[in-house]
Amino acid sequence: MNSRKTILLNSRPIISSAVITSNMSKGEEFQNKTLRPIIKLQNDLFVAVFRNYIAKYKGAFYNLTLEKKMDYIDNAIQKNIKFRNSLKGMIIGQFTVDEYNLYVQDSSSLNKRMMQIVTERLKDQIQLFEFEMVS
Repeated sequence: MNSRKTILLNSRPIISSAVITSNMSKGEEFQNKTLRPIIKLQNDLFVAVFRNYIAKYKGAFYNLTLEKKMDYIDNAIQKNIKFRNSLKGMIIGQFTVDEYNLYVQDSSSLNKRMMQIVTERLKDQIQLFEFEMVS
């Protein structure tokens, strides 16, 4: 029977551009080794969650200019504490125990890294949040 750690690590995508070097900070290493693969794995979930967030707030997002939509994503993640904590939970829940123990040593800095990556991923996929007419 596979351990939770093995299952989690084997389920993550490999990101060839996520290079680990000896002169990296611990935060940068954790970002490239742990956060980026988890966030890539969870991407479809983040898209679904943000679509739900838009719907929950009556679809105001759809009436905004592209620049305002980018600001909307920033504000949703930075200012809506419940939403931000939900996103963090989706990432932290994919940590191994060892990764969690590293995370708690510098959670403030790592939380910033997490939210920056998720924000950029959502912005890079903004076309996925276009209003869909339901027939």
